Amino acid sequence: MKRFLGILFLVVMISGCDDGDLFLEDINFDKATVETCANNDIIYKLNEKEALLLELPGFIFPSETKTQEITIGGSNRVVYRFFNGTVKTDNICETIPPATPIVVDQWTAEDGGKIVITSTPIKTTDATTNSTKISGYNHYIVLKNIVFIKTNNDRQKYPEFIFGDYKTTVTSIPFAFTKTLGQCTTSKQVYNFINSEALTLNNIEAGLIKNEVTALNTPRTALIGSTTNSLIYRSYTGLLTESYFCNTTTPTTPTLFQEWKAAAGVANTEGIIEVTTTTFGTGFKHTIVLKKAKMVRGSDDFSLGDNYIYGELITN
Repeated sequence: MKRFLGILFLVVMISGCDDGDLFLEDINFDKATVETCANNDIIYKLNEKEALLLELPGFIFPSETKTQEITIGGSNRVVYRFFNGTVKTDNICETIPPATPIVVDQWTAEDGGKIVITSTPIKTTDATTNSTKISGYNHYIVLKNIVFIKTNNDRQKYPEFIFGDYKTTVTSIPFAFTKTLGQCTTSKQVYNFINSEALTLNNIEAGLIKNEVTALNTPRTALIGSTTNSLIYRSYTGLLTESYFCNTTTPTTPTLFQEWKAAAGVANTEGIIEVTTTTFGTGFKHTIVLKKAKMVRGSDDFSLGDNYIYGELITN
């Protein structure tokens, strides 16, 4: 009898403590792909008769490595919908959705939770040169401390709910340079440009480029640095011309769009500059090769490959 009363008391205590915050149902979209609507700011996952929706008005997925936190509330919404038939993209994205299936239930996340989006680059590698390009970004989306309010006012809590990966593409940096280099008379900056992009080698150390033939298979070498022998890629919003370079004051047009700087070199490993000098008519030709140079912007980077021919500089 005492055992029975003890069990009965425990059941009553548990029932009395139930405030609707228990995990009553499992939300499972593990096999669903994250998709987005082209005509609105909704990101979603579909699972037969269910849809999990994120509405983020004005949010732009970044083309750089970063983590962003968005607070749920106001126009930033998370909604879990149930339909009476198989749900499709048209039911989510169309201004006037199809008549069927219809929404039969909806849970809405209450204010205060977080949508955490971590963006990282997607790279492709050239198997021949070992060069890499950033072809897109992966955005890993996690919902933290989210509470769904059900139609009966019960609440379902998730300290962490993995929404999934959403991928965006970016236009790869062209790097469509010809191999003809120019050099400024005073600063000795070496530059290569085409259309709206330029690759410059700055503050070159003395003796790296000189009018003296190098021995066979014995190029002059130096390391890429942050100041001396710095290598910088820039792209612009307009077209470049020869007149842009070698000025005391940098021209205001075209406007700089983005900038990548090469990581400092490591002896016998990466970030190495090689210069081979031969005669060229009455002058000299300097062929500059960059070995395992890595271009960096913030937390992102890409490689120029094992041997990138920067170009040929003609001097007299």
